[in-house]
Amino acid sequence: MEVEKVKRYLESSATIDGDKLPLRFFERLIMHGLRVELIETNRVVCSFKVTPRLLNEGNYLHSGAVATFVDLVSSAAIYTAGGTFVGTSVEINISFMDAAHADEDIEIEAKALHVGKAVAVLSAEFRKKSTGKIIAQGRHTMYLPLPSKM
Repeated sequence: MEVEKVKRYLESSATIDGDKLPLRFFERLIMHGLRVELIETNRVVCSFKVTPRLLNEGNYLHSGAVATFVDLVSSAAIYTAGGTFVGTSVEINISFMDAAHADEDIEIEAKALHVGKAVAVLSAEFRKKSTGKIIAQGRHTMYLPLPSKM
């Protein structure tokens, strides 16, 4: 095992002083350029263009960026179902079917499948706008804290 090689791989991107970055920098970095196309009950549709900042080493959309989109866009669907936005992710899972490359336009359709008193179940589907081909599907379960009775 090449311990130093693994260490260099993990630490090579950690060269900036993250403590000096603006509040919620990560979300802003990923979500910059997102456009809301449609909002209706239990459904939100957004789009974005894949930019170089969202690419991985293979030059396609980074799975971590997809996970962040699943988290944030599907969470917004809770509002459309009349739920509260404040919650905590319990589980996020994603299935990848295709790659998205730089300058491709992507559509995200997020749905609130169930918004109860304590749990929300959400989905997000990523499609290439040019072909409609699915590139990823995500499922997101959130815990919704019960309102205080005080």
